[in-house]
Amino acid sequence: MMNKLQAFGLIVSQAVRGELTFPTSVNSALQLQLALAEPDCHIDHAIKLVLAEPLLAARTVALANSAVYSRGDTAPVTSVRAAVMRMGYRNLYALVAAMVVRQFGSKIIDPVLRQKATQLWEHTAHVAALAHVIARRVTHVDADTALFAGIVHEVGGFYLLSRADEFPGLLDDDADHWMESAEEIISREVMKKLHIPLAVSEAIEGLRDGLLSIPPDSLLDTLLLAKQLSPVASPLQATFVEMLTPSDSVIDFIIDNETLQSILAESAEEVRSMSAALLV
Repeated sequence: MMNKLQAFGLIVSQAVRGELTFPTSVNSALQLQLALAEPDCHIDHAIKLVLAEPLLAARTVALANSAVYSRGDTAPVTSVRAAVMRMGYRNLYALVAAMVVRQFGSKIIDPVLRQKATQLWEHTAHVAALAHVIARRVTHVDADTALFAGIVHEVGGFYLLSRADEFPGLLDDDADHWMESAEEIISREVMKKLHIPLAVSEAIEGLRDGLLSIPPDSLLDTLLLAKQLSPVASPLQATFVEMLTPSDSVIDFIIDNETLQSILAESAEEVRSMSAALLV
């Protein structure tokens, strides 16, 4: 039986060689994602692709009617076409990415790992919703890009959890310092395989040791703030910013308390509706 270091070594070496093991459900979602990424993919073709996946069709309509995309008293949409028109093409791509991320945890058998995957998804949903709101209210980066980055920022962790099912004890709490390096390498390779845009993957890679700019004005700053404000922590390696205590944080100097409470309330509603839509 392999020890922990050998198991990490095998997973990392496979990742570096591009030999990533994805569940079948991930592969089908990935094919759809690649088709949507084609510059000449017409909206009618995108709608056909969505309709060919009943689960995606249901989630597309549900998400279009969620608080993320439905403001005020907007009438609910009832068709995939109307949902795609409301959400926009890029957000359909983000929705497929969310399905890819969730599918990694769907086949995990070990109950401890399943719990970690559930917590990691809750963390992901909070970070994505917070990033979406923070982008609009604080950093003024593209909000749709921030939402997408939040959805995929832990994709390497999800991949590691899906592989850990094959190696009992791999992610036990006594994991040594080399786990951090392994997770970093695996994340980079998984993001390449998923064709995550460079600006997004660079921001995600910057999370490990990232420090907030003052004033915060980048995608990395947006993700750093979102991770620090997330009420659910990642069950995997904590980033530097997540280890800060409230007294060490600079958030109070960046965002006044009234704005902060408003951001937290708005993002909480987005998390509720986004999670419900993705669980349809």
